[in-house]
Amino acid sequence: MHKPAKSRSARSRPAVRERSRHYLKDTSGDERTLPVHYIESSALLSALLEEDAGVLAILAPEARCVTSALTFAECFRALVRARATGRITSEAEQIIVRALQTLQLRCASIPLTEEVLERAGRPFPVEPVRTLGAVHLASLEVLGLPRGQVTVVTRDNRIRDNAALLGYVVR
Repeated sequence: MHKPAKSRSARSRPAVRERSRHYLKDTSGDERTLPVHYIESSALLSALLEEDAGVLAILAPEARCVTSALTFAECFRALVRARATGRITSEAEQIIVRALQTLQLRCASIPLTEEVLERAGRPFPVEPVRTLGAVHLASLEVLGLPRGQVTVVTRDNRIRDNAALLGYVVR
């Protein structure tokens, strides 16, 4: 008898979790006890453009950070906009780009998979949620770590409210 093929989203979940868990393991190899910070775009931009001390402390080199691949696209676009509108100088832009690139190298990134996009299209506890926010919330769920182990770092009230109702710690 022919077995039905698993959907792409069902097949992608282990791959996403495995990539993220590889980075997120502590030295004992036990990711179950390791605190993880999900860095949402608004918080990262607050740190980069406004020097938000609370977020900067969380981004310390020893921190275990994870985010959506979307975050880096959003942040690089925001820097282009900030430079184009005169909010930052070209020198400041270069410094911020280097800081963002450094974080990108050490932060686990959840890809925009079919599973993430499917979840983003369904309702969240507090609506309305814009598409990019829904992608962040869906990325959290696809990560698959215990919710009490993940702290969501955001400056977006919609994401804050939804993440809290979904069982995540929020800062």
